[in-house]
Amino acid sequence: MTARAYTVAFEGVEARLVEVQCAISPGSPCFTLVGLPDKAVTEAKERVRAALQALSIALPAKRITVNLSPADLPKEGSHFDLPIAVALLAALEIIPREDIEATVALGELSLDGRLVPVAGALPAAMAAAVEDRTLLCPKACGAEAAWVGATTVLAAASLEDVLHHYTGRTLLSPAEAGEVPRKGPLRDFREVKGQERAKRALEIAAAGRHHLFLVGTPGSGKSMLAARLPGILPPLSAPEALETSMIHSLAGLLSEGGISRDRPFREPHHTASMAAIVGGGRGAKPGEISLAHNGVLFLDEFPEFPRAVLDTLRQPIETGTVMVARANAHIRYPCRFLLIAAANPCKCGYLSDPNRACGRAPICGEDYLGRISGPLMDRFDLRVEVPPVAFTDLDLPASGESSAVIADRVTAARARQTARFADVQDLRVNADLEGAALEEHASPDAEGKELIGRVAERMGLSARGYHRVLRVARTIADLDASPTVRKPHIAEAISFRLSSAIGGL
Repeated sequence: MTARAYTVAFEGVEARLVEVQCAISPGSPCFTLVGLPDKAVTEAKERVRAALQALSIALPAKRITVNLSPADLPKEGSHFDLPIAVALLAALEIIPREDIEATVALGELSLDGRLVPVAGALPAAMAAAVEDRTLLCPKACGAEAAWVGATTVLAAASLEDVLHHYTGRTLLSPAEAGEVPRKGPLRDFREVKGQERAKRALEIAAAGRHHLFLVGTPGSGKSMLAARLPGILPPLSAPEALETSMIHSLAGLLSEGGISRDRPFREPHHTASMAAIVGGGRGAKPGEISLAHNGVLFLDEFPEFPRAVLDTLRQPIETGTVMVARANAHIRYPCRFLLIAAANPCKCGYLSDPNRACGRAPICGEDYLGRISGPLMDRFDLRVEVPPVAFTDLDLPASGESSAVIADRVTAARARQTARFADVQDLRVNADLEGAALEEHASPDAEGKELIGRVAERMGLSARGYHRVLRVARTIADLDASPTVRKPHIAEAISFRLSSAIGGL
């Protein structure tokens, strides 16, 4: 007696189809799993055996062999429990084989037969849609998987529900897509006293996804400003939400029965390892830069991160992807994120504060910010000094624009970019402009060209810095609703690359 079921094995954000072959043959009673299973997969036979006993189904006193094909592909995770169970039920002729062969299943079994949610339901649904098969998953994963919309998703609460469905007793209803609502009100820029230049830089960064470096004394408001950035970012589009949620699904972060349109905001501590930031570890899992895909990566106390960790950001910033290469895995993850970095001007933090004297100036600041390599610093489009706020200003009533007003301008600027790049593949925002597209869409007028030419010659602006100034100027023009990049836009873009505390260009 033989039967086949299907499931998936994950390679990054991709889900590869795995055929679960179950054969019951005469011989000494045993239950064998083959096909490069890891420890969690090997233990599945005990969970499956207990779950079937909970349904009063006894395994025959025969030789049971389950092969996970292709046999040379490593199999990891507890989601193989359910496909092994349904393949075994089909081999025992308890449920129809043809129905199981038209299904991709994943889910972990508890000993009493309940289905436990697992990571990766969204990529699995994508793979099932490509193969034109139905997806069978735990009930808690149904709303997440149904968001794909291109295949039928059956979400069961237990193995008993699966058995009743395939024997025709009680059919499972197709799962409906769920969406996680925004959690509470976001922090408002109106609460920030002063810091108008920093607010302007954050608005430009949000509008064009330009990387921003904030430097200022302790307590000047760097973290406070960065925490309010999500309030002015536009919601994720449908393709962006799908991309981002696939990564979060693999990481097991979609635990509320659906996906969110809010852009991710990741803020790892400066003690985080390279594997935590870039990706890696067991199974080459996505790191913080991939979890921040289409969102924000906020690195506070930037120079305190290990030098090797910081320098690994250089290539992902440029390409928007990261290759996690390990001895047993080479996985590529997307990572188009908006990097916001914050730092003190020196180790003691008061190099630029006129009211407090830094005892080792200027060496203190040179040594501290010198931990950030020049090539990495060159990748920041915007650099802003955040001065301390006088305590007398803290008692003043809230003033300035609210996040809602700024968000309207950012959304309008993003809409202009979407319309501009509608027919161009892999271009979504101005930060992605390069080559011929950069020359076509961000070339300034005659006065702007003259200005940036003088600055590039006088200040030694690198080729990368030159192009980044043009991209920022294009975003400023979009915020200004200007079809062309003019001299004032170039001038403002250049001003955000000049800072005495950060060390010039």
